[in-house]
Amino acid sequence: MVIQESAENYLEAILMIKQRKGEVHSVDIAAELGFSKPSVSVAMKNFRQNGYITMDEHGHIELTETGLDIAERIYERHRLISALLKKLGVKEDTAMEDACRIEHDISPETFEAMKRLYDSL
Repeated sequence: MVIQESAENYLEAILMIKQRKGEVHSVDIAAELGFSKPSVSVAMKNFRQNGYITMDEHGHIELTETGLDIAERIYERHRLISALLKKLGVKEDTAMEDACRIEHDISPETFEAMKRLYDSL
């Protein structure tokens, strides 16, 4: 399944907020990503319609199985790539920023090779 980078960023943010806070609301996503509340509201409507999230009457957002699969895949890439870059001597801030860009564009084959390299270090 191929989705746009911005959608991957939203889903990853939902996962990260959920892990940190235990629950997620649109306002949390807006703060995390630096987007306006109306932009997040539109995105959440689209994610509900596409089956990536559910939202209850109190505005609690949960990832569906499909949304969670995507979020976990992107978050795993982010964590490993940033850790690998830091091991290579890249400053933490730079490693985190670069990982955010790289995580969306590398192939599964390349990511698996990076995992093997990281495990061997």
